Amino acid sequence: MNKNLSKKNAVLLVSENSNFFIENYFGIIKSGAICVPINPALSSNEIKYIIDSLNIKVIFTQNKFSEKIRSLNYKDVEIYTDKSDLNIICYEENNNTDNINIKEDVAVILFTSGSTGNPKGVMLTHYNLIYNTNSIIEYLKLTNKDRVETVLPFYYCYGTSILHTHFRVGGSLVINNKFMFPQTVIEDINKYNCTGFSGVPSTYQILLRMTDMKNTKFPTLRYITQAGGKLPEIFIKQLIDILGVVDIFIMYGQTEATARLSYLPPYLIKEKMNSIGRGIKGTQLQVLNSEGKKVKVGEIGEVVAQGDNIMKGYFNDKQATDKVLIKGKLYTGDVAKVDDEGYIYIVAREKNIIKSGGIRISPKEIEDVILQIPEVVECVVIGVLDDILGEAAKAFVVLVADKPFVDFKYILDFCKKQLPSYKTPRYIEFLSTLPKNSSGKVLIKQLK
Repeated sequence: MNKNLSKKNAVLLVSENSNFFIENYFGIIKSGAICVPINPALSSNEIKYIIDSLNIKVIFTQNKFSEKIRSLNYKDVEIYTDKSDLNIICYEENNNTDNINIKEDVAVILFTSGSTGNPKGVMLTHYNLIYNTNSIIEYLKLTNKDRVETVLPFYYCYGTSILHTHFRVGGSLVINNKFMFPQTVIEDINKYNCTGFSGVPSTYQILLRMTDMKNTKFPTLRYITQAGGKLPEIFIKQLIDILGVVDIFIMYGQTEATARLSYLPPYLIKEKMNSIGRGIKGTQLQVLNSEGKKVKVGEIGEVVAQGDNIMKGYFNDKQATDKVLIKGKLYTGDVAKVDDEGYIYIVAREKNIIKSGGIRISPKEIEDVILQIPEVVECVVIGVLDDILGEAAKAFVVLVADKPFVDFKYILDFCKKQLPSYKTPRYIEFLSTLPKNSSGKVLIKQLK
């Protein structure tokens, strides 16, 4: 084992939710090195980009993903799997946690899709994690008696926050990696006496539409949380009807804010329907107009956050960091309005990033793949409302005339060869031309 790892070294973690993930995640952070957990479904090119950017020399991976990692042919990278002997030291013998500056040193880098197509590494310090975790524990009133049913991946900031909060209070987690069989989630909540459950919009839409949730009682369930995009009102109302006295927390956050930025207290869910609430303890959340002043009631502006949960910046990307971090404030890119009591309502997303099943996807990346087909003249990808995923990728395609063999299936098959399944467009529409303004820019709003 390479014993020269220090707090400046990044270690890649490639794993589904498992004991292997948990042991290595906390082990890497405690060692003082930087943990970089990634989605195992990332393409080989994306994984290579991350390894090269961070100059990674050590990788922990579940054996099932090791072939994919080894196929990248890195000669100077050490790879350890769940089949390896992991009784090893992951840091310099002289290095210990006393050397960690919790406010300055990066603990975790979470990768999120950037508008350029290359994923951006969000640098979170030890203090970011501590600060956000403590705030969440407080408003959810978590204790060592809490047990959460977990379907959200730990490499995603919402999943990571569930891991942090429950370990911090000495609670427990029930890991369910079988969400393709959603009825198992319903059964596990009762089988293991879970007190909590968390999901993105598509999680609840699938559970409400594809399981027997409506006819199930949940005697041990104390609360549920929802974030990762807007859950349509119809589903919120169904949850209220089915769950009765169970607390429903509607929340809002960003990877750049460690995880959580706001929550709506459950007692206000009917009165403030569709609101994301107000800033969590210690986090100032405002909606500002283009002049940087607070909007008046009913006006729209950008959601801006300030607090010790805000990231250190994007790894090795000062330009992208300077766009969103201005004078210590995080400009989220989300457009919202406020009511007379300061509760915030998201109106739209300024960024074109698609949030599908809680995963952020860059439209440009999909467009670039489709445009490799010689018969395609133009292509624009947008996010459209989807009953299952919350938001799904839809491609608008303009073809060279008289190319009947390039149809929906042809483009879909082409995308499947180059993109992971969650980035493959769910809808494709063929147009004779794309709507544009006088300067030649495609009118995305018109397509939506």
